[in-house]
Amino acid sequence: MWWQKYMVASLKDMLTQYPTPMCGLLIPFLLILIQVSSCTITVTGYIGQDVTLPCSYDVQANGIVSFCWGHGQVPRSKCSNTVLSSDNGDVTFRESPRYQLLSQVMQGDISLTIVKAQKTDSGVYGCRVEIPGLFNDQKINVHLIMEEAPMEELDVQSTTEAVTVTVSKGSKIPKIQSVTSQVNFSLHENFKALLEAENIGRIAAIFFLTIILILILIIRRKVLMGRTTRQQLNTKTAENIYETIPMTQ
Repeated sequence: MWWQKYMVASLKDMLTQYPTPMCGLLIPFLLILIQVSSCTITVTGYIGQDVTLPCSYDVQANGIVSFCWGHGQVPRSKCSNTVLSSDNGDVTFRESPRYQLLSQVMQGDISLTIVKAQKTDSGVYGCRVEIPGLFNDQKINVHLIMEEAPMEELDVQSTTEAVTVTVSKGSKIPKIQSVTSQVNFSLHENFKALLEAENIGRIAAIFFLTIILILILIIRRKVLMGRTTRQQLNTKTAENIYETIPMTQ
């Protein structure tokens, strides 16, 4: 910060002009000034899911600088229990593959992502950005709280079946209302498709039944016509026989 640089330069001048009497007064003030550059934030994560601990700095003003992440508050120098460190853009140390930099590091976003975080990952993490200059290091302490991902059950009743949808708040579904609308829409579409399929089946059954009845009527008509034709032929044959027999006296 510019005001910190200005205060440090002013204190240097005062120490040079009044070295002995001012030391006792300025040393506590310098310690307070160093602590002012640090801050603490709280992040809540869910067990089994990725969690990101935020930390960033101004690249345009300071360029690419070194930084480190440690498990514990940021000490007066470096990081305590270092889990990841970087030197001018290159990762030089990583305690575990679970600690990743998935953000825009070259744009100053050096947030630490813990992959599949567990209950044991809870605690305080410290981020130190080594900005050039005296007492210019940026320090951020992140208090990570790990919790069980809450589960909520949403029951959707329909005329044919009951559908149970389990929604996790830790998932990427933003609102339960959207899940409800999606389930209702899905049930409506499925029910509509079922009705359409039933209607098509009924129409097809009626069509085939009509064709079968027509064929039965045609076949029956042909059979009846055949029987009538035979009877007529038999009658004519009998008449012809009687006509051809000569009469004897």
